[in-house]
Amino acid sequence: MTQETNNLLEVRDLRIAFRVDKHTIFEAVKGISFDVPRNATVALVGESGSGKSVSSLAVMGLLPRENTLVDAGSSIRFDGRDVLHLDTAARRALCGRDIAMIFQEPMSSLNPVFTVGFQIGEVLRRHMGMNRRQARVRTLALLDEVGIPDPATKIDAYPGQMSGGQQQRVMIAMAIACEPKLLIADEPTTALDVTIQQQIVELIAKLQRQRGMAVLFITHDLGLVSEIADEVVVMRHGEIREQGSAQQVIGAPRDDYTRALLHCRPPLDARPLRLPVIADFMEGGTRADGMADAVPQRTRGYAADDEIILDVRNLKKSFWVREGLFGKREFQAVQDVSFRLPRGKTLGVVGESGSGKTTVGLTLLRLHQASGGSALFEGRDLLAMSPREYHAYKRRIQIVFQNPYASLNPRFTVGQILLEPMRLHRIGANDTERVALALQWLARVGLPAAALHRYPHEFSGGQRQRIAIARCLTLRPEILVCDESVSALDVSVQAQVLNLLQDLQDEFGLSYLFISHDLAVVKYISDHVMVMRHGAVVESADADELYRNPQHPYTRTLLAAIPGTR
Repeated sequence: MTQETNNLLEVRDLRIAFRVDKHTIFEAVKGISFDVPRNATVALVGESGSGKSVSSLAVMGLLPRENTLVDAGSSIRFDGRDVLHLDTAARRALCGRDIAMIFQEPMSSLNPVFTVGFQIGEVLRRHMGMNRRQARVRTLALLDEVGIPDPATKIDAYPGQMSGGQQQRVMIAMAIACEPKLLIADEPTTALDVTIQQQIVELIAKLQRQRGMAVLFITHDLGLVSEIADEVVVMRHGEIREQGSAQQVIGAPRDDYTRALLHCRPPLDARPLRLPVIADFMEGGTRADGMADAVPQRTRGYAADDEIILDVRNLKKSFWVREGLFGKREFQAVQDVSFRLPRGKTLGVVGESGSGKTTVGLTLLRLHQASGGSALFEGRDLLAMSPREYHAYKRRIQIVFQNPYASLNPRFTVGQILLEPMRLHRIGANDTERVALALQWLARVGLPAAALHRYPHEFSGGQRQRIAIARCLTLRPEILVCDESVSALDVSVQAQVLNLLQDLQDEFGLSYLFISHDLAVVKYISDHVMVMRHGAVVESADADELYRNPQHPYTRTLLAAIPGTR
């Protein structure tokens, strides 16, 4: 069989542009070509804005028609058919049955008002012609195949009653329901814990082998690619920078950008003073091959004479959950958590979703009311203070949230976002002084003065996270709670933000409570690591020692699930 007939999907000279307004056209994809062979997995890799998701949406026919321009010379052939020239009905039938897609965020892809059984069954009824009884039997088999526990009960559950990993499994069940020839997985593991991520990647690989599907796996994490892909296509700014076998692209990359993506990720076996960023590898930058060996390493760990700025003892937090029509039960989200945070040091808090790590941070900030315990800040219990007493401490403990898109007011300019907390806490004699301070902090986090007059939507995700950090810094805090503050960022932007956090700690002696499910990031930035599970601390140790010699089975499970180590 020739290579031409062996390809299930063939993309040739694909050019896609979006009409922004009457006078502006943005070219998102600039003449790319690649193939997806039958029974193979191809990874499409790149940062946000590289054009990888736009390319996959073009295959599915999901780009908005009113402002999308596809070049007449572009071609997308699936199983010999040019899908760009199919009518709406034929395209819908093809993409419903022969091509399926798993989206990044299952909670926004699943309808919250319908049970998962109904939503999977709808696909079977529409594309396979099944009646309701047949669809229910098949749905139960699909839920069991993708590893949903107790399918007979879960089939009647709503998406909101399931964990993130279970929701993504439901999306996979829906995608494979019609036994498609091609499965497109668009960042299916980005928002998931490392252990759930491992399960989803293994599930997709198993289904691909068992069903003989082709898979187009879209991601920004090259660590995952080595575990699932046969071929890799690396994209940047709408163009293909490199493509080839996974072994070649990851083991011996030829393009500077591919090398950059591989090196920006925090290494587990080293701790350089600064993480390399994309500019270090690209034109005009310093080549960073072997950079971890070439630069000085940072020493981590607590010292016996460290000044303790925060001493948390037996922290508890419970929530009351409705049960039945009139009943309720107590759910213990945090159970007797104790730790000490020295000045100028970083305590990493790791665990899966539901482990209680975020609740610890929010309770310390009194965004949740503690059910018990104490948090001593310079000898005073933050949790026992009256609201009036606590007001003076608010500015000294700040939080950087996970999602910079949701944590910044879209109706405020950056200037208003930065000035509002300074006015509330009376920092600066007047607005002239406050504007000067705001400009200083913008410069400190690497943003231009012109950003002061722009709105959040005009910035990238990494830039928005820098704005969120600048907002915290205007109050001159002594402790920053970083709640998954880099987990949603591309690896290159993540490296920039981690470098910024480290620079600020070096300069101002900030203490960080760094909450994350990404163990590679936690090891890089932390002096000490606390592992949580089901609301309790299962292990706490020096960062290097914990990764070198984990004591608890759960910690060993988390470490074994890090991409690139399995």
